[in-house]
Amino acid sequence: MGQKEMIEALSRRPDWRSRMAAAIDIVKHRSFGWRDCDCVSGLAAPLVTAMTGVDLFAQHAGQYTDADSAYRLMQDLGFDDLADLVGSFLPEHEHISRASMGDIAAIEVPTRFRHALGIVDGERIFVLSETGFGTVDLLTAARAFKVG
Repeated sequence: MGQKEMIEALSRRPDWRSRMAAAIDIVKHRSFGWRDCDCVSGLAAPLVTAMTGVDLFAQHAGQYTDADSAYRLMQDLGFDDLADLVGSFLPEHEHISRASMGDIAAIEVPTRFRHALGIVDGERIFVLSETGFGTVDLLTAARAFKVG
């Protein structure tokens, strides 16, 4: 199945809520690392996989080891903004208020990536940064993307 077909077929499993909770429990106890535990590889990608059974990140896993190589990969894929990259994979909500539990939120950050990713959990967003796992208010997000 090609990337386009995979995205079009993306739907949540019947037990997605328990899968999301289990994935969050794993992420909470991991230390930040650019290769395998950043906001993409350690949070957004594994949660989308847990909820849908589809690994949208598989073809890019292990292709970066630090912020510089992650940024180069994003640029090589044709993007200067992490949220725009996610938008090439997932449909974007018209407004952050339309986001629901399990969707991906993009939060503006003062870095060259322009956004960090989190997972919507009601009025909060689960986030993972170099300082660890936490939550921020849903209204801090600038954009949101529908998962399944």
